[in-house]
Amino acid sequence: MITSFISHVGQTSLTFVHLIGRACLMLWLTLFGKPHRKLFPLFIQQLFQLGILSLPIILTSGLFIGMVLSFQGYYVLVDYAAEQSLGSLSALSLLRELGPVVAALLFAGRAGSSLTAEIGLMQSTEQIASMEMMAVSPYKRVLAPRLIAGIVALPLLTLLFNVMAIWGGYLIGVSWLGVDSGAYWSVMQGSVDYVPDVLNGVLKSVIFAIIITWVALYNGYYAVPTARGISLSTTKTVVISSLLALAMDFVLTALMFGA
Repeated sequence: MITSFISHVGQTSLTFVHLIGRACLMLWLTLFGKPHRKLFPLFIQQLFQLGILSLPIILTSGLFIGMVLSFQGYYVLVDYAAEQSLGSLSALSLLRELGPVVAALLFAGRAGSSLTAEIGLMQSTEQIASMEMMAVSPYKRVLAPRLIAGIVALPLLTLLFNVMAIWGGYLIGVSWLGVDSGAYWSVMQGSVDYVPDVLNGVLKSVIFAIIITWVALYNGYYAVPTARGISLSTTKTVVISSLLALAMDFVLTALMFGA
């Protein structure tokens, strides 16, 4: 029994190391070396697919999350006669945590799953194999534009999410609950700093974008070329990238604000 357990642990470890090595090799071949001659047009196309088409869910979710956050924050602060700090509470919560994390989870569900399904379908219809036969690198032609577009799109979506959420908080706090408009904005401006709040939030979103897009491309490129295989790979993309984003958020928050 002990021998079987040791064998299982060893096999699992080797499989994990092989997976990490293959993923790192894919990332290296995608990012480094001579780029594809149509990289920029392909990048713009993917930026539309991953960024513009994700705007509706990002903006709608940002609006309602900002409204809910303002509701909850007001009824906590009003007990301490501190409702004028509602703008500060909303902005700091969104810029530091909620904005990057929620936008990343929405991006994983919408854009990440789309990437995996698309590339998995290209594998099943042998489009990837056809490119390799024509001496066209699928890493440069297929993966690189999508990876770069994902890294660019998510930080921009996060900023738009924050703007919409802050506006939603203003609608509830000022227009509905009666918080003074001048106090809402002035306290927010006085408490938000560019580097520790805005810049750190953008840095988080860039790291989340790399993780989510990398996982999505890997699962799509190495998906089993069947309907069930593509379905499982798409599910794995959403689950793994979401968990990795949440785990990385804890690490980054500890590094940025723990000291």
